[in-house]
Amino acid sequence: MADLLDIVLPALLIGLMVSVVHTPLGIEVLRRGIIFIDLAIAQIAGLGFIITEVLIESDHIRSEHIHTEHFLSELSFIPSLGALFFALLGGIIFRFIEKYFPTLQEAWIGVFFVLSASLSILVLSNNPHGDEELKHLLSGQILFATLDDVILYLPIFGGIFATWMLIPKLRQGLGFYFLFALTITASVQLIGIYVVFASLILPALVTVTRQKPLFYAWLFSAFSIIVGVGLSALLDAPTGPMLVTTYAALGVLVSIKTALAARGWPDRR
Repeated sequence: MADLLDIVLPALLIGLMVSVVHTPLGIEVLRRGIIFIDLAIAQIAGLGFIITEVLIESDHIRSEHIHTEHFLSELSFIPSLGALFFALLGGIIFRFIEKYFPTLQEAWIGVFFVLSASLSILVLSNNPHGDEELKHLLSGQILFATLDDVILYLPIFGGIFATWMLIPKLRQGLGFYFLFALTITASVQLIGIYVVFASLILPALVTVTRQKPLFYAWLFSAFSIIVGVGLSALLDAPTGPMLVTTYAALGVLVSIKTALAARGWPDRR
């Protein structure tokens, strides 16, 4: 039981930490009508991570003068910087599109998503671990998170959340895209692209008609994380897909209940 708690607790804390930050950003994304920007930015960040990692391997790891394990331990953060650079570049591109081609923005977001996804496959096509790398990028490895990961990422997500809530001006223009890119870059390496999308959009989607959408979206997201991580551990199922399934299943149930309530069902007369 103690071993199970050691595995589940960091994953649970990571999920709750990410959901706190994703919820207000997801509400803003839904308000702007750019639903798939999270998928696109996450995929672009993943592409940056993959390209940087491949460049490191090709330039250094194969060198007979460098010890691979020691080198990787020192430069393991470099792919993360590559992911951040690509995500910020994507944010700049989408801000440009929003400013000059607003009616075509969603279409271009889709174009950049499929482009970055295809490039990721091409870059890893000759990599013996390419399939596993893509799987981790899409589904994440949240169940392998440790308390050290929680401590490492807590200041990052805490800073983003504080900036978002305390400096509303930064939610506009390029500031929105930069904050969004920074958030997605950190999140995608922890929970994967699929969970990034689910944790951003579904809480906002099912609470959009409520009077206090942010509060109820937080509750919905926290409950989804707790149930998803718990089921993953109990069923020994992949955590990323289980979290997406939990978010979606609970989202459908909440939406049905909301629709029925709006139509006066059940009739208590």
